[in-house]
Amino acid sequence: MNDFLVRGMTADGFVKITAVETTQLVERARQIHKTLPLATAALGRTLTAVSMMGNELKYDKGSVTLQIRGDGPLGAITTVSDSEGNVRGYLQNPAANLPLQANGHLDVGNGVGEGLLTVIKDIGEREPFTGRIELQSGEIAEDVAAYYVLSEQIPTVCALGVLVDRDQSVKCAGGYLLQLLPGAPAGLVDLLEYRVQDVGSITANLEKGLNMRQVVEELLYGMGLQLMEEHPVSYECKCSRQKVESALISMGREELQKLIDEEEKTSVTCQFCDVIYDFTREDLVDLLKVQKS
Repeated sequence: MNDFLVRGMTADGFVKITAVETTQLVERARQIHKTLPLATAALGRTLTAVSMMGNELKYDKGSVTLQIRGDGPLGAITTVSDSEGNVRGYLQNPAANLPLQANGHLDVGNGVGEGLLTVIKDIGEREPFTGRIELQSGEIAEDVAAYYVLSEQIPTVCALGVLVDRDQSVKCAGGYLLQLLPGAPAGLVDLLEYRVQDVGSITANLEKGLNMRQVVEELLYGMGLQLMEEHPVSYECKCSRQKVESALISMGREELQKLIDEEEKTSVTCQFCDVIYDFTREDLVDLLKVQKS
């Protein structure tokens, strides 16, 4: 099944949920960046989270950037989603590795370490909205939930899961955001916490053959769930030669002239998809003429 995102709300209007199945897009990221399992899990969780955050935007051409900057061996993680939930991302150290935890799980928390979570929402206005909190655990799901509570005052449960197979490929991946809306009765929190525990982990459900729509239906069973949106999502880089040319021009005349004088060929690699754009000396001379005009 292709990756997809689904959004819904309970009949009383007190709970909204966004869920996304991301197995294929996380596997695509693994292939692009050649990540080892620890990095696959960390990058995959962050891509899954930002997909749901991006889909919250009401501005069609908007984007959300989710950055995890910890002091652990994984280094910085940067992910971006458009308003449909299509994503791209990279992390600093794709070959980082740590021993498994005692329960056999990948140690994402120590791989990320202590640091900051930053959310940048660009909705086409002059200044993007930026929110920042200290990382709570480095496990990413808890950190995203804390961001919503501390920065946007929205009570939130976030669950993220990436299961890496024996051959290091992604066996399954997905996540959900479960959020209370204004006016929700206090007892609803206890009910939702019970449901989350009862339904179990994302990867356990996906591994036994459920999809994320079915997980959502289990979580909100008997609450009049109304599904409002469902559509495919994918790993989608926005780079192009034209955008790279613009970036080179923005370096300024001196830097461009230095490249012309010192290099026969200049290669620029996209951090998100590893596509390489080659520029000859003649190409750069043409860009310098554009920069001067």
